[in-house]
Amino acid sequence: MQAGVEDRIADLGCWTGRIEIEPLKGGISNESYLVSDGLGRHVVRFGKDYPFHHVLREREIMTARAAHEAGFGPKVEHSAPGVMVSAFLAARTFAADDVRANAERVAALLRRFHEAMPAHVTGPGFMFWPFHVIRDYARTLEAGKSRMSAQVPRYLELCRVLEAAQTPLPIVFAHNDLLPANILDDGERLWLIDFEYAGFSTAMFDLAGTTSNAGFSDDQADDFLAGYFGGTAPTEIRRSHSAMQCASLLREAMWSMVSEIHLSAPGADYESYTDDNLVRLETALQHHQSTYGKL
Repeated sequence: MQAGVEDRIADLGCWTGRIEIEPLKGGISNESYLVSDGLGRHVVRFGKDYPFHHVLREREIMTARAAHEAGFGPKVEHSAPGVMVSAFLAARTFAADDVRANAERVAALLRRFHEAMPAHVTGPGFMFWPFHVIRDYARTLEAGKSRMSAQVPRYLELCRVLEAAQTPLPIVFAHNDLLPANILDDGERLWLIDFEYAGFSTAMFDLAGTTSNAGFSDDQADDFLAGYFGGTAPTEIRRSHSAMQCASLLREAMWSMVSEIHLSAPGADYESYTDDNLVRLETALQHHQSTYGKL
């Protein structure tokens, strides 16, 4: 545990009686702790604004409150600049195989989230368009003299063709960071956590992120799309989904490249994470082109 963390948590002033603190693992850009007091267990999450990642904590807290109100996330019990305290969920954190095994439930969860959240979010609308994020990351990488700067023109051209491959869909309010660990199961229902990147977007980014991050096969992805759309997805949706899987991996790789420059989280190896995602991206691109033809 980092020096001073116990005092920072104790000074929040939202506890009842004596507290016990233990670190929570899993995040690669934020610090989270499990805190027990006289009323139960709580999650304390520290995080700064990250303009280079388009992350604003005030907006994240608003979204977390809206997600609880809409029935998707834990209750936000306390917030202050740079910190959020949420109710602890006695739930299992999903791994990739859990997402695949519960694909129908996850698809239904995302459909409900996309449809219900606009009625609960407040304040200025935030648009998360993954292709804009990629283009902005490219500027950040060049300004920061990234080790990957020579590849930026290729990434921008790839962004252009992947964006052109998208089928127009209605705007929804999306999560936009659907790693398996951001889905929890309490045995009765599924929950979503970590709303740093949530905003108005295309459903396809959540659908592609879910299937890509959880390693769905083609048949599993087709079934997942059918579950979300309420029937067998037409070819243009499946082609768009495949292209967005590539875009999701490109965005994740470039997120990591930017993090190499601007972040230093305990235990995080951003260079390895970048390289892993680039390998996955090349595999996804080869698969897309062998299935649907040259981009």
